[in-house]
Amino acid sequence: MAGIVVIFDFDKTIIDCDSDNWVLDELGFTDLFNQLLPTMPWNPLMDKMMKELHAQGKTIDDIVEVLKRAPIHPRIVPAIKAAHALGCELRVVSDANMFFIETILEHLGLREYFSEIDSNPSFVDEEEKLRIFPYHDFTKSSHGCNLCPPNMCKGRVIERIQASLEGKKKIIYLGDGSGDYCPGLKLGEADYMMPRKNYPVWDLICRNPMLIKAEIYEWTDGEELEKVLLQLINMISLEEDDANSSQFISVDCKLQTMSASKSAFPHALPVPQ
Repeated sequence: MAGIVVIFDFDKTIIDCDSDNWVLDELGFTDLFNQLLPTMPWNPLMDKMMKELHAQGKTIDDIVEVLKRAPIHPRIVPAIKAAHALGCELRVVSDANMFFIETILEHLGLREYFSEIDSNPSFVDEEEKLRIFPYHDFTKSSHGCNLCPPNMCKGRVIERIQASLEGKKKIIYLGDGSGDYCPGLKLGEADYMMPRKNYPVWDLICRNPMLIKAEIYEWTDGEELEKVLLQLINMISLEEDDANSSQFISVDCKLQTMSASKSAFPHALPVPQ
C-alpha cells in the first residue's frame, strides 16, 4: 500500500471544530476577535489575538490545555492509525497553524503517523507568546489564486506534493472548508476526493461536480470518514493487486467493496439548502 498518500485537512476534518475559534472562545476572546475581523485578514488577526492573549495574562500552557480539550469524533484516531498500518503515507494540509496542530496531534498520540504537515508557521517567542505567520507571505507577493485566502493556497501545496511523489501514487484528500476546493481541482482522475457533506467544500463541488477529475466520496462524521477511507484504501489495494497479477476485477466487485459508502457523483447535484 505504499502507493497511497492520504492528505487530511485539520479543522472540522480531524478535529470537530475550528481550532482558532476554539482557543479564542474557550479563553473568552470571541467578542474582540469578531470586532476586529472586518478590519484585517484572518491570519494576521490570529497573530494579533495571540499578542492580546499574552497581554492579558494568558500563557502558552493555558492555550495548550484548551487545545487538549478540542472535540474529536472517537473514530478519527482509529481511522488514522488503521490507514497508517495499511501502509499509507499520511499528511496534513491546513490553514490552522503548526503549534495548534502539533499540540493536538501529540496529545492524541498521532504526530508520528504523519510524514509532513503544511500549515501556517508559528513559534513561541522570547516573551513566551505565540506568534503566527502566513504560509504564503502575501505582503511580499501574491500566490495568484483567487479561490484561496491570501495566506495559503492549498492547491499550490498539493501541486508541490504531486511533483515530489515518486511513481504512480494515488492521493486521497479529505476536507470540509472552501479552502479545500482548490486542492480538489488539482487532483487527477486516479485520485479520490472526500468532502464532508453539507460543508462549504461540498456545496462548491455540488455546483459542478464534473470540474473535479478525482472520484468523489462524501462523509458526514468520524464514523463515516473511517468507513469510507478504509474501504477506499481496500479498493485501491485490490486494484493494485489486480494490476500486479494482470487479472481483471469486475465493476461489480468494486461496487461491492464500496457498498457501505457513498458513491461518486454521477451527475451535477443541486446545492444543499
